[in-house]
Amino acid sequence: MNADWRYRLREQRATMGAVALFAALFALYITKHPVGWDRAVLATAANKGVLLAIVAMAQTLPVLMGGIDLSVGMVFVLANCIASHLVVGSALQAGFGVVAVLAAGAACGLVNGLVIVFGRLQPIITTLATGIIYFGLALGLRPVPGGDVHAGLADALTGSLPGGVPAMLAVLLVVVLVVWVPYRRSVLGRAALAMGSSEAASYMSGVAMGRTTLATYALAGLLAAVGGLLLTFVTYSGEASQAIGGVYTLNSIAAVVLGGTSLAGGFGSAIGSVFGAFALRTIGDLLFVFDMEPLWQPLFQGVILLAAVSFGSLRLLRVGNRLALFR
Repeated sequence: MNADWRYRLREQRATMGAVALFAALFALYITKHPVGWDRAVLATAANKGVLLAIVAMAQTLPVLMGGIDLSVGMVFVLANCIASHLVVGSALQAGFGVVAVLAAGAACGLVNGLVIVFGRLQPIITTLATGIIYFGLALGLRPVPGGDVHAGLADALTGSLPGGVPAMLAVLLVVVLVVWVPYRRSVLGRAALAMGSSEAASYMSGVAMGRTTLATYALAGLLAAVGGLLLTFVTYSGEASQAIGGVYTLNSIAAVVLGGTSLAGGFGSAIGSVFGAFALRTIGDLLFVFDMEPLWQPLFQGVILLAAVSFGSLRLLRVGNRLALFR
């Protein structure tokens, strides 16, 4: 039993590091904030953090498999634009709109997987190209910002629960329990980790690599669409912004690295990526409370990202085989 716990602790060291980093940054933010520990402050911070956290979860899935998805930000934006058209009207109509948005996100991810598997293209090239296509679709739907969303649903998901707990945190918990936990424990999740550790060994072991790739990218698209849907509830509108899509894509990669997931694949956790995303968001909030120029934010994020990547690279250099990370 002791050996099992030691193994689990070693496996989760990176995630615990991301949790500690976020806790330290957020404690400093609350201490320095003019209002302090306030329900509105917590809800605002949660609304911003959860959006990036869910996109970071979407990025984590292909990265664990040894790939990457540069289209997650554009799927996020496309879902926002679709939701601003469809998640309106009665509760039933809004419900159908939510289903349509999530289906569109999963379809975008599936297209990525199909091109990678059957087109035999590298994920970085494939998702860069498809991301441009998805942005074009978003721009066609929303050439100018606008639209609407079901107000009751938006208020319920962006407000606070009894006790002052931000509703967005409950949404994030549901996404983790419904998507990440079953995925991580499934044959599909284990196959993705095996592919990230060694594609050759996975192929020789009979892993269904094509099916795993298709399902993983489809699930990543679904998660990105969840984030875009929640963005619509926060902003009450849709906007085809290439800047927003690009920022979320880059920040999702940064959050994945901060969360301890290896960009080489085969090691990491979406939970770490969630806290990595919260840490990144808190850095921006700290710049606000310290009254620093917003132009400093990319510098701080870049330094933290560089430090995280360097630490992960040094860790990989110390082992001869990525499987040794789990010993």
